Amino acid sequence: MRIKPPSKFWKFSLIYILVFVVGISVFNRVTAAKAAPVIDFSEFKEKIVSGEIKRVELSDSWFTGFSTPEKPKGATNQVFKNPATITLPSEKVYRTVPINDPDIIKIMDDYAIKYYATSREGSTLLNILFTWGLPIIFFIIVWRFLLKRMGNLGGGMLTAGQNKTLIVAEGDIATRFADVAGVDEAKEELVEVVDFLKNPKKYIDIGGKIPKGVLLVGPPGTGKTLLARAVAGEAGVSFFRMSGADFVEMFVGVGAARVRDLFNQARNKAPCIVFIDELDAIGKSRINSMAGGNDEREQTLNQLLVEMDGFDTAGGLIVLAATNRPDVLDPALLRPGRFDRQVLVDKPDLKGRESILKIHAKSVKLDSHVDLEAIARITSGFAGADLANIVNEAALLAVRNSRVYVSQKDFEEAIEKTVAGLQKKTRVLKPEERKLTAYHETGHALVAAFTPGADPVQKISIIPRGYALGYTLQMPVEDRYTVTHSHLIGKIDTLLGGRIAEEMISGEFSTGAASDITKATDIARKMITDYGMSDRFRNVALTTRGTGMLGDSRDEPMFHREYSESTQQYIDEEVARIMEERYAYVRRLLEEKRPLLDSIASKLLEQESLEEKEFKRLVNAYSSAGHQTVKTAVKESTPVQPLDLKSDTP
Repeated sequence: MRIKPPSKFWKFSLIYILVFVVGISVFNRVTAAKAAPVIDFSEFKEKIVSGEIKRVELSDSWFTGFSTPEKPKGATNQVFKNPATITLPSEKVYRTVPINDPDIIKIMDDYAIKYYATSREGSTLLNILFTWGLPIIFFIIVWRFLLKRMGNLGGGMLTAGQNKTLIVAEGDIATRFADVAGVDEAKEELVEVVDFLKNPKKYIDIGGKIPKGVLLVGPPGTGKTLLARAVAGEAGVSFFRMSGADFVEMFVGVGAARVRDLFNQARNKAPCIVFIDELDAIGKSRINSMAGGNDEREQTLNQLLVEMDGFDTAGGLIVLAATNRPDVLDPALLRPGRFDRQVLVDKPDLKGRESILKIHAKSVKLDSHVDLEAIARITSGFAGADLANIVNEAALLAVRNSRVYVSQKDFEEAIEKTVAGLQKKTRVLKPEERKLTAYHETGHALVAAFTPGADPVQKISIIPRGYALGYTLQMPVEDRYTVTHSHLIGKIDTLLGGRIAEEMISGEFSTGAASDITKATDIARKMITDYGMSDRFRNVALTTRGTGMLGDSRDEPMFHREYSESTQQYIDEEVARIMEERYAYVRRLLEEKRPLLDSIASKLLEQESLEEKEFKRLVNAYSSAGHQTVKTAVKESTPVQPLDLKSDTP
């Protein structure tokens, strides 16, 4: 039989409170049943006069009368442990609440009644335990339970100045650089930090100083936290981990106190690594802040700046921090002497993605035909966390389909699930909607096929996924780090293909292309405002800039427009012109390829999905039947001149 760990076995529950209350109630009922009956004070005096009561015990709480003249056996002097319960077999006991009546003593003297006073010492411990101790313990337990259920809101006042650091002792971190893939350049930058923590003497002897702080910058899910743990694991030192949001509370001064407490603990544990995740939560720029000078977040940031200036790296204390928003950080944090070194942890390239997949696939049973390199090729732009999720989703899909090995098909389905959403098999479309969706997705795919430089179509489907009724899956063949003008125009064309195909078959628009129109408009606007690809403002950026007076404007949290209303009007008109011209071109292209559009849409309605090979076969069959080839058709109908949007109209 498996024994549960003590922490799990004795987990606090309301059932224990109920058992405790019931036990106390039963105990009180049992003890109350054994207690002597309580009578009126006048009746108590009558029983003395009638001779029914032979002796009386006087206390602050009760006058207790006994029907026997002798003391119970076992009593010493005139003190009883509990006279109400120590009685002879034939003895009757009466109790009454004492009243300040001087005649009672005279009556007992007149009738020769033995009376004596007792102290409460004999029952003090038991009375205190049941009267005060148990209720106090009970309410403390209930209070602690309620605090845990409320997120320890009330208890935070008692530990406001203490930080909430997750401390991992030296040697307890199993993560190594071998467990981190896809960020080779970032690992090389951090090797020096690890070497300093292991061998500080050679750096001190030569007079060199290791950077006080290392800032890991990169998009979410790229492995910044994992990389920090690997540094601590390789160095074999203690690891302090704390989120930036953990510093700030509702009480003023708590964040600064927690920063001081964190660095005090770290100095005592040196050599060690302090890792602050999501640094932007407390490190945002203070210039033009909407809050006043007593802003709690600002005080926390000031204390962090002071602490980073106040420690010496010779003691072996290194500060690592991670953020995905370096543009909003305060310039004082990034100056030399604080975060001296910034390490970019970017999304992995093809080789890096394959290495990440191999690491996560070690614990998964793979089919012999699984090609991780092919999976890495179709996951361009995926971060490390996305790839780990794909491996896990593929394993779950294999179990769901009663397979003992993960196949290539499971990986492809996991990628589709990640990109397009969960497949909704129960959603039934009307025949009109289903036909409209088929033409919509075919329009996307055909324009992509006849557009130079467009990402190849991997799959077309009219099976609803997520919020979409269908989807066209395009994956780049290789990593792309810069985007040309013609490629941007091609993306706009591909996005417009769905709406135009709908219009051609139904004669009207639908809301199904809302997302496509939004994305296409954003690309056209950025071409003018961000990329300088317009006739009037060629090579001029028309973006918003910060309003701060100090430092780089990128670091400022407040922005405003630095161009006139007439320029804004030009931007709006130019965006509309681009969208209108590209719409006219794509419509002529699809009208020219109308037989192919109908053929692929019919096939899609029949099969619900088309893979890359089947789609290419249909396109090639259309071209070999006497039509222009894909490449020739594009070159003859789409002359695109760099940086000249007007010449893009065929």
